[in-house]
Amino acid sequence: MATIRSFGFLSQLRSEASSHIVHFRKGTIKRSGRGLVFWFNPETASIAELPMDDREMTLFVRGRSQDFQTLAVQGTIGWHVAEPEKLAARVDFSIDLLTGQLKGEPIEKIEARIAGIANQAVLQRLAQAPVRALLDAGPETLRETLEVVLGTDPALISIGIAVVSVRLTNLAPSSELERALQTPTYEALQQKADEATFERRALAVEKERAIAQNELATKTELARREKLLIAEEAENARNRAAGIAEARQVEAQAEAERIRLVEGAKAQAEQQRVATYRDLPPAILLGLAAQELAGKLDTIEHLNVTPDLLASVLGEFRKAPVQITGR
Repeated sequence: MATIRSFGFLSQLRSEASSHIVHFRKGTIKRSGRGLVFWFNPETASIAELPMDDREMTLFVRGRSQDFQTLAVQGTIGWHVAEPEKLAARVDFSIDLLTGQLKGEPIEKIEARIAGIANQAVLQRLAQAPVRALLDAGPETLRETLEVVLGTDPALISIGIAVVSVRLTNLAPSSELERALQTPTYEALQQKADEATFERRALAVEKERAIAQNELATKTELARREKLLIAEEAENARNRAAGIAEARQVEAQAEAERIRLVEGAKAQAEQQRVATYRDLPPAILLGLAAQELAGKLDTIEHLNVTPDLLASVLGEFRKAPVQITGR
C-alpha cells in the first residue's frame, strides 16, 4: 500500500517496489512505474496502485462427468499482472489520495474472472468423459487442459493478466460414488487376502498331512520292527524251549539208560542170587530164612508161628540133617 503525506495543497506519494503506480492527470498518464516517489496535486490527480507480486487463488469446482457422476476438483491458480497500464485502464485500481488505500476490490474481481474461466473449462472437460476415465487419468490431464485455457484466454490477455501456474490437489468423486468405486477394488483385495489365507491354511494342512504321514510311517516302521522283534523273541523262545526239551530228553535218555543198567545189574544179581538159592537143599534155605528173620527181630512187633508151619519145618530138618555153621 502506498504512503501519502499531505502538505497543504500538495501531497507526496511513496510506493513500494512490489507495486506499480499509474499517475493520471486530466485523463492522461503523467507517470507510471514501480516504487515511485513524487509530489502531486490531489485536486487534479488520479492514482492507481497495482500489485506486481504473484498471487494465488483457491479453485474449487464441482461438476458432472459424461455419465452424470459428481466430481469435485480442488487446487490453486497462480497469476500476476503482466501489463499494469492495460489492467489499470480496464479495472479500477484507484486509491484514496488521503489514506493510500484501494477504493474498491479489484483483486476479487480479477480472481472472480479467472475462477469463472477456470470453472467453465473444468466443467467442459468433466462432461467429455465418463467418471472412470476421468479418475483413471487423474488430475494431471485436467491440469494441463486448464493451464492451456487460462494461458490463452482472450479475456485475461485483454486486461493484462497472466496465469503463471495451475496446481490441482484433488479430483474426487462424491462419497457415495467413491464407496461404490472402492467396492470392486476392496472386494478384489479381500479376495486376494482370502486366497492368501486359504493358501496359508492349505499349506498348513499340507504340512500337517506331511507330519501325520511321517508319524504314520514312523509308527508303521516301529510296528514292523516290533513285529520282527517279537518274531525273533518267539524264535529265540522256541529255540530255547527246543534246547531245553532236547537237553531234558538227553537227560531222560541218560537217566533211563542209567536206570536200565542199574536195574539190569540188580536183576542179574537177583538172578544170580536166586540161582544160588535154587540149588540149595530146603533145610539150608530154611536155616538161611531163620537167620534173616533173627536179624530183624528188633523191628518185628508180633510173629505168629502156626503148628503146621512148625511141623513142616521140623519135617524138613529130619529129612536132611545138615550142620550149618554161622558166621
